[in-house]
Amino acid sequence: MCKNIQYPKAFKVFLFGLLGLVLGLNIVFPPEISRLKEVSPVVLDKDGQWISAYTVKGGTWRIAADLKQIDKRFLDRLLAYEDKRFHTHSGVDPLAVLRATRSVFREGDAVSGASTITMQLVRLLDPRPRTLTSKVIESFRALQLELFLSKTEILESYLTFAPYGGNIEGIEAASRTYFGKAPKRLTDAEIALLIALPQAPEARRPDIRQKGARTGRAKVLDKLARSGVISKIQALEANEAPMPKTRIALPELAWITGYGLAEPGKTTHTTLDKNLQSDLEVLTRNFVSNLDDTVNVAVTIVENKTLSVRAHIASADRARPGGWIDMTRQKRSPGSTLKPFVYGVAMDTGIISPASILNDAPTRFGQYQPENFNRRYHGKVRVFEALRHSLNVPAVAVLDKVGGQKFEDILVNLGIDITRRGGAEEQAGLALALGGAGLTVNDLAVLYAGIANEGRVSDLRWLRDAESQTRRMFLPKTARDISSILRQAPTPSGRVPNWLSENSPAIAYKTGTSYGFRDAWAAGYTDKWTVIVWVGRPDGGPRPGQTGRLVAAPLLFDIFSLQPNSFEINPFQQDPKAPEGITRLNSDFDTAPQIIFPPDKAELFAARLGAKSRGFTLSARAETDKVRFFVDGRSIRSVNGRTVWRPESAGFYSVTAIDEEGRIARSNIEVITALP
Repeated sequence: MCKNIQYPKAFKVFLFGLLGLVLGLNIVFPPEISRLKEVSPVVLDKDGQWISAYTVKGGTWRIAADLKQIDKRFLDRLLAYEDKRFHTHSGVDPLAVLRATRSVFREGDAVSGASTITMQLVRLLDPRPRTLTSKVIESFRALQLELFLSKTEILESYLTFAPYGGNIEGIEAASRTYFGKAPKRLTDAEIALLIALPQAPEARRPDIRQKGARTGRAKVLDKLARSGVISKIQALEANEAPMPKTRIALPELAWITGYGLAEPGKTTHTTLDKNLQSDLEVLTRNFVSNLDDTVNVAVTIVENKTLSVRAHIASADRARPGGWIDMTRQKRSPGSTLKPFVYGVAMDTGIISPASILNDAPTRFGQYQPENFNRRYHGKVRVFEALRHSLNVPAVAVLDKVGGQKFEDILVNLGIDITRRGGAEEQAGLALALGGAGLTVNDLAVLYAGIANEGRVSDLRWLRDAESQTRRMFLPKTARDISSILRQAPTPSGRVPNWLSENSPAIAYKTGTSYGFRDAWAAGYTDKWTVIVWVGRPDGGPRPGQTGRLVAAPLLFDIFSLQPNSFEINPFQQDPKAPEGITRLNSDFDTAPQIIFPPDKAELFAARLGAKSRGFTLSARAETDKVRFFVDGRSIRSVNGRTVWRPESAGFYSVTAIDEEGRIARSNIEVITALP
């Protein structure tokens, strides 16, 4: 019958005109939906557990709601209480409007509200004074939202922006703040409170308005019971439930780390392990509390198999100076932690083997003369001894054979960004073996995990779905040889070697101390984990006497005890013999001695001359221990192992050193008695 109804032409024109007006207004005044993206970033661990979250502008906690992660009973009761025809109306509920209008005429006030969930969302996104004009605008905006968003998106947006007191917005933040849990499983009392709070968020805040919170909750329970949504017994029991009295802090594990990984308005899935991260934060916080107030700690823990960062300490204590800086990304001198890689490159290229002989003696390389840390020298040593005991001179001698620039190029090709002390124009030098460049904690994590992975290097994985490309650093045998050496390095004071202790992790590790005691390092790995520890002052200030072995290594060993499945059976291994052909490093002193002091073309200042002067101690590097010195052809006698020359007058001299084979080295120098 309806098919035969004929509408007047004027009515049709009116309808089309009205439709055109609505569409025109919709184009000229589009709905305010850009704010829907202004939500708090959330950082999750590898299993989807909360690590940390961050406020939006203004310090508000506003976590995006996901209906799949919210208790269905809450959703059903919310709609029953606030907007029971939500799924059938188009943003404005005509029946609710009629009911509200009728109550105004009968009672003189709107006893029953007409605002739908959609209209409330409009008001949250674009607040206006509570006037009739505002109601009309909100109604129009609600109709618009229904055109742009699905019902699910509208409900999720409302549950994201709804106020719950103070700086809390949205059900996710509210549930975690007041109940300490996600809103996936809620009690009847909790559901009622979460429905009541947005109606009067400040008057009903349970942490400061207990009476108001109870009144609001009771009102919701009473209405739900009268409408048959819950039973009267449920309402009575929920009314008796205790009310939360304090706010619970939202998780803030790996706070600086998460902030660097998070994207505005998004949920970020990281590779971190919440439990390991929590344990590490407690351990490092306790550790740093026993140090000077200016000192901080940074740690990176990597799972070797996947190169995933499982725990990360950017700063052990944000309250300390520089505590808001991610110190794992700051370039610092790595001290001796690069020595394993110097030896590894030399092994890979056939220059040395683990048992090759090196000379640990005062040595000058051009204008550069390194010294051992304790200024003691050991003569002939094997490579495994030099690396295990971190001797400086042998490491520099090996790098001299490898080539400083070649070594740096290898690191750069592996993705390591090196900063030279003298800037980009400075040439790569031999000091690189002793920390004469800038690297980060994360750079070292890449390198040491590469040894653990038998020479394969990949970028660290911070995000769950990230992929990385593998590059070859060493041959597998070279990596295994380095690991064998580092596993038998002297353990820190009070620690028993792993092969003598049951259930002890087989840690291959190396310590490092930068020039002036500014940075203390400990880098170690097992078959499963790699850990890099940095201890120092963020401002780069010196800490005399605080070495990597003294302050960083003990923390490294404590960290390994936190990690699951970090214990491997690793019996003591006999050090190898050198293969034929590379029993000795082919150094310059194999063919001639080298004068260490005085160097060629040096000017020596003498305050006094003659037999009563302090004189100058002559020294040379040679394959044999016995070297004779001559000055202008006159032999200088050695007394108690020291050769002291006391010039009689100022002027030019020729110093000659001759070894037992008759090989000669000369320095032409000048002695002056007055400073220029």
